[in-house]
Amino acid sequence: MLQQFLHDFGYFALFLGTFFEGETILVLAGFLAFRGYMDINLVVVVAFFGSYAGDQLWYFLGRKHGRKLLARKPRWQLMGDRALEHIRKHPDIWVLSFRFVYGLRTVMPVAIGLSGYPPGRYLLLNGIGAAIWATALAAAAYHFGAVLEGMLGSIKKYELWVLGALLVLGVGLWLRRRFKNARLAKQVYADEQAAKAAQLHQIEQAKVADPKTPNE
Repeated sequence: MLQQFLHDFGYFALFLGTFFEGETILVLAGFLAFRGYMDINLVVVVAFFGSYAGDQLWYFLGRKHGRKLLARKPRWQLMGDRALEHIRKHPDIWVLSFRFVYGLRTVMPVAIGLSGYPPGRYLLLNGIGAAIWATALAAAAYHFGAVLEGMLGSIKKYELWVLGALLVLGVGLWLRRRFKNARLAKQVYADEQAAKAAQLHQIEQAKVADPKTPNE
């Protein structure tokens, strides 16, 4: 059943997963390749194209609508501002490596586009970065399966447990990020309200200190 499902939908799901986010589904695919359910070479190729296409899209959206996109979420806004500082100092290094920094997958390409990074150069270096990321992560997950097998012997009876643990870990990290975003949004809203209240207070104080002279 699992083999048939992966044969029918596995690579398409991998493409979509790496297009939008990437880490968890690529690790799962690498482990499944070790178990023989998927082909490791196809896993790398599909993950490369999914990641490459997704980050090209975010880059071009960043060039046209960067500030609007970052303003949608307080955490994106803060991370985008920090990302712009890093990009201005070491642009090529960040284009090559941002996939390896958890949580920057969406924000960093938007910030790179917003920074005015040349499209042709991004097209090339983003491709190199996507190839390195897809190969390294898929290979790491594949060898993770080999290490488990060396420790446990045949892992066929444990494979569903391993897949479940990887899924739980991925969902846990996603939920952690969602809760962090929610807390940050509340904090930003509270800070904005406090700033508005302070500004109104200053205006009222200025009126009291320098009242307008009534017309006679």
